[in-house]
Amino acid sequence: LQWERRSAVITNEKGGVVFEQKDIEVPKEWSQTATNIVAQKYFRGKVGSPERETSMKQLIDRVAKTMAGWGRKDGYFATAHDAQVFEDELTFILINQMAAFNSPVWFNVGINPHPQCSACFINSVQDDMRSILNLAVTESMLFKNGSGTGSNLSNLRSSLEYLGGSNGKSSGPVSFMKGLDAFAGIVKSGGKTRRAAKMVILNVGHPDIMQFIECKVKEERKAWTLVDAGYDSSMDGEAYGSIFFQNANNSVRVTDDFMQAVEKGARWVTKEITTGKDSLEYDAREVFRKMAEAAWQCGDPGIQYDTTANIWHTSKNSGRINASNPCSEYMFLDDTACNLSSLNLMKFRKLVNGLQEFDVESFKRAAEVMITAMEIAVGNSSYPTPAIEQNSHDFRPLGIGFANLGALLMSRGLAYDSDEGRNLAAGIMSLLSGATYAQSARIAEKVGAFNAFVENREPCMQVMEMHRRAAYELPNIAIPQDLLAASKQSWDEVVNLGYQHGLRNAQISVIAPTGTIAFLMDCDTTGIEPDIALVKYKWLVGGGMLKIVNQTVPEALTRLGYSDAERDAILKYVDEQDTIEGAPGLKPEHVAVFDCAFKAKNGTRTIHHMAHIAMMAAVQPFVSGAISKTVNMPNDATVEDVMDVYMKGWKLGLKAIAIYRDGSKRQQALTTSKEKDSGKSHATIVEKKIDEVETVKIDTTATTLSRRRRLPDERRAITHRFSIGNHKGYLTVGLYDDGAPAELFITMAKEGSVISGMMDAFATSISIGLQYGVPMNVLVKKFVHTRFEPSGFTSNPNIRIAKSIIDYIFRYLAMKFLPYEAQVAVGINNLVEHNEAVAVSEQAIGGVTAPRHEESVVLPLTDSQPSIFNAPTSTSANPVMSPGTAPAKMGNASLGATFDNQSDAPTCDTCGSMMVRNAACYKCLNCGSTSGCS
Repeated sequence: LQWERRSAVITNEKGGVVFEQKDIEVPKEWSQTATNIVAQKYFRGKVGSPERETSMKQLIDRVAKTMAGWGRKDGYFATAHDAQVFEDELTFILINQMAAFNSPVWFNVGINPHPQCSACFINSVQDDMRSILNLAVTESMLFKNGSGTGSNLSNLRSSLEYLGGSNGKSSGPVSFMKGLDAFAGIVKSGGKTRRAAKMVILNVGHPDIMQFIECKVKEERKAWTLVDAGYDSSMDGEAYGSIFFQNANNSVRVTDDFMQAVEKGARWVTKEITTGKDSLEYDAREVFRKMAEAAWQCGDPGIQYDTTANIWHTSKNSGRINASNPCSEYMFLDDTACNLSSLNLMKFRKLVNGLQEFDVESFKRAAEVMITAMEIAVGNSSYPTPAIEQNSHDFRPLGIGFANLGALLMSRGLAYDSDEGRNLAAGIMSLLSGATYAQSARIAEKVGAFNAFVENREPCMQVMEMHRRAAYELPNIAIPQDLLAASKQSWDEVVNLGYQHGLRNAQISVIAPTGTIAFLMDCDTTGIEPDIALVKYKWLVGGGMLKIVNQTVPEALTRLGYSDAERDAILKYVDEQDTIEGAPGLKPEHVAVFDCAFKAKNGTRTIHHMAHIAMMAAVQPFVSGAISKTVNMPNDATVEDVMDVYMKGWKLGLKAIAIYRDGSKRQQALTTSKEKDSGKSHATIVEKKIDEVETVKIDTTATTLSRRRRLPDERRAITHRFSIGNHKGYLTVGLYDDGAPAELFITMAKEGSVISGMMDAFATSISIGLQYGVPMNVLVKKFVHTRFEPSGFTSNPNIRIAKSIIDYIFRYLAMKFLPYEAQVAVGINNLVEHNEAVAVSEQAIGGVTAPRHEESVVLPLTDSQPSIFNAPTSTSANPVMSPGTAPAKMGNASLGATFDNQSDAPTCDTCGSMMVRNAACYKCLNCGSTSGCS
């Protein structure tokens, strides 16, 4: 490796330094983004202190040498030479970004004698107060250490059932969820992750299931009311911070019986928890539709398929699978933990006849080394409760997976939404699980199977044979022959060795969202996700950012047979237009290869939400656990679309699905009706827009008219030049003699007659309103945060990002003509000017220091005029940056705003940049922070 010295610097959206460490030793191949994030997240010791790590060598050695030392101590190696080979290969894999462990390993290994190595936990809870309060303690300690946890609350008696020995009724699980949610919200700010990662599950047969389904939606409506009243609408703002259930992902656990009842339109009877007797009865389709409506509105609840999960359960005789971790990839027994790792697929390629082909042997060997390291860690880790520690030693569940699938498929000229792409993904996952289970069997031969294997021998080996059968059924299309052969051979070994020696690990694989560790490995895509965008922005070593076309695009074009000249012309077009649609010489049949998760700024294409389901279904038969992935749906998706996704996921054999409809955090579902027409197979949704105009009672008998306050012929004015993205304009505000605003003129430079005319008419209407006495704060409240194109970064240091021209104008007017408190009340923080004014006033009064407001940029989650089904899908929380915009004005997003991201993505708590969806959580592309599991 070639090494060099760099500085790691992370700044926030205002240019302020969030983290800085100079003179760091890194491999030359590592990107600046990886350097920044790893130094900030994983280096031990206080910056500037002697014990602070200053080299990637120290970080990798700390982990690899510690794990090898544990292996030597515990007798995993036959000879000293074997142990050294393992240590060297693990070091090679990690420093070359071929694989990475989950974050707790990097945080803790080599520092504590018995470190916490697991990121994912499942906790049980029983129907008594002590157990419920103990769950709060356990969850809080896990959040403090940066891990996520999930629990199924179905053991708690419903709110319809009586307490023992009294006439009082139970509070019910939804009531206790409020207390658990409050603890999660408190602890999150003091832990290693800002936002707690928590999953709450309720079985569909629980009497309180309808309360559970609707609990989050009802709280969302409270938040909308507060947002309308002017409260901060960011994820940690006053609106969402004052409602319940915001610190957890909710999921309903459904059985095959329930799904069949939905298909038949049958009745569904819930059962009392304490007696097992029949409780409330529902139409199964009504329950199913309520689930879809709630998810359509706010993303929750997700759905978990209980029967499917337990069919593939290796340890049935020891108990059921009831729950999952927060992102749903780890599904196993209650009171268990799982440490994760992921392999970077783009690092396992070799040159064959001028083309990069998948390196099967290298991939298989790296998987064996990583799973051995993870297995060694099980017996040397600490666990939060005695029950979890005991089960970890008895079952030893692990979760190996992959990242960068989207980039690998594109580089090979395969569309994410294609049979060929799905087949290749399935073949890779089959080999990964097969090779690691075979290694688990070899370890079992030497040191013994997991303690509960004898008890679960029959179900465990049945599941292994199910995996092998699926491997032999893989189609011989788009899967390299050596990969297909290695996959089958691995599963043959698993079955043969498993029957002879057992398995060391009850579970072996998951597909995790790979948030921060994807940055460590310089992955273009995370987990099983497709690429986000073709145009990205990379950090330069000396600072600043460089706009580049995704490096897999030229490789894909070469693979598809384009000449150098054709490739250069297409790349130039992508660089200029931020989309490949319409590129010169690009064949229509190849456009789908470059489809991404989000729509490009100037494009129209995106990967259909059903393609996400199909990819998960192709891979699921080879995953021990489940797949962490959110099915992204467009804003105009209907409730029926969500129902279709949930039904299709069940029929295709998935274990869990979470959906997210773009913009759903601020959309409200109104009454719908079905148009009964025998000629139509689907109901027509009747749409109604929310009327946000305040109701005013008009006295029609009154004859008094409002009086207009006119201006003199000569009047003072303020003229302000502004730019939003690459659109420039001038704003002139005419003033009364007392300095109050009286009229508005808007001139847009280089714009056509239509937009100029519309802006002129709009300015005239505002001017008339001002002259008839409409208060400025009413106008500001109505028009700020209006979202449409053009939007983007501005030249105004006090308005860094504008969602539209109208948003910019009224934020500017608010800063000029409203008092500071009124600005804050409508979600405008002009804090640069305000703090400067405070500083001046402090000097004027003799240096007396007054309290200062915390600096922040408010990026609300809402549009000012939400619509229900047919709202435009082009709204974007990420502003559009023109090619000529200086990097310094971009904030620090390592992925540029060249695509339409979710319009309600939160800002990062660490650096303030816009986050993007990552499975059921969010990740920051600037500093690597995540809102879920580490």
